[in-house]
Amino acid sequence: MRHIISILMENEAGALSRVAGLFSARGYNIESLTVAPTEDSSLSRMTIVTRGNEDVIEQITKQLNKLLDVVKLIDLADLPHVERELMLVKIRTNSTTREEIKRLSDIFRGKIIDVTNNSYVIEMTGASDKLDAFIDALDTHSIIETVRSGPTSMSRGANGLHL
Repeated sequence: MRHIISILMENEAGALSRVAGLFSARGYNIESLTVAPTEDSSLSRMTIVTRGNEDVIEQITKQLNKLLDVVKLIDLADLPHVERELMLVKIRTNSTTREEIKRLSDIFRGKIIDVTNNSYVIEMTGASDKLDAFIDALDTHSIIETVRSGPTSMSRGANGLHL
């Protein structure tokens, strides 16, 4: 099962390395990872997407909680949460395909952020399955390059990951 683990941690050099090392030392895979400072500059928020059964996820969270840099963590998989991912995709275009690609981008609420004679760069945010659907709707030979942030997420409502 897919899990999104959100971690509030000290904003210090080496903290990311210690978390990544914990995963690699135990043979766990990180599907995606995002990190940025929070409103409190001494803290960062890390979002890790991983897969595993309940025993594996319990072991991961226990090990993460042992790290000195980790202040607090939460597994969002079982909680109501909001999740978004950012994608940039560069698409090969020509005079006959430009309008079709623009229309497809509009349908998926994408934004064309760069235009050249032979390509568009489209920015899109949303749930991962929406981004997957956009990629699936394109001719695979027209895709030059794709960059995705991986999901970032927070719980819904008044509860949250804060001190």
